[in-house]
Amino acid sequence: MSAKPRFPLPLSSVTAKKPGTEFRPTVATPQTATRNAATTAAKSPWAPPPPAATPSRAHSYAQERAQPQPLAAPRQNPLVSDAVRRAMVQRVARQGVQDQVVLSALETVPRHMFMDEGLASQAYIDASLPIGHHQTISQPYIVARMIEVMRNGGQLQRVLEIGTGCGYQAAVLACVAQEVYSIERIKPLHELAKSNLRPLRVANLRLHYGDGMLGLPQAAPFDGIILAAAGLEVPQALLEQLAIGGRLVAPVGARTQHLELVTRTGKAEWVRQTLEDCHFVPLRPGIV
Repeated sequence: MSAKPRFPLPLSSVTAKKPGTEFRPTVATPQTATRNAATTAAKSPWAPPPPAATPSRAHSYAQERAQPQPLAAPRQNPLVSDAVRRAMVQRVARQGVQDQVVLSALETVPRHMFMDEGLASQAYIDASLPIGHHQTISQPYIVARMIEVMRNGGQLQRVLEIGTGCGYQAAVLACVAQEVYSIERIKPLHELAKSNLRPLRVANLRLHYGDGMLGLPQAAPFDGIILAAAGLEVPQALLEQLAIGGRLVAPVGARTQHLELVTRTGKAEWVRQTLEDCHFVPLRPGIV
């Protein structure tokens, strides 16, 4: 068996837009699963690369991310090749995500490793997919969009994620932040995330089993907080664990939801900004 390649993997330029192309925002639906996956797979604009295809060489963002990077596991299925992953990132870029570091991280993390083997062929379509326990792995676009908004072109030192799920978004965050903490309230998903992440050896990521609505005060303050579930409002405990100048991105609402950006501007001051529509599972208290 050949040696495992080290991250970051070779990257293609994915942000160039065709002249006259404009981004038309659509409702992000990271928590709709099998139906979205089947529909998107049928309309997928790219096909698996031929077996002899060789990934193109591109520039690296290693200088912008000094923390240790995870290791990629070997891939045997041509449907989860580097070329297919680059095609996914190109689509996300066409949808409006421009942050080069975020796009690089999205191309770096092998999404197929975070879902059942039977769904591996659909891993790089822009759709959410089931991971069990009535939860899903979020669609690539919404993952990139939320991280881009939280990062805001700056350097992220310490980030908190609420809702680890299968661990995919946590792995992407680990490529753009120095330290990442992630909380999951569903015990089997917490264990699944640990199992998924173990082969990647992500040194700057810490997983916690607990109530995400309470945050992680022992590791606060955080200069970035991201929620993968929607509440009627952002829990006050999370707002108070945000560093001054830090940014929190969360879905807010019941049936009708939108992404909300909260920036802490003072000891008791937060500024809110409403972004695009979205749809997430509900944010719940406690552990199960």
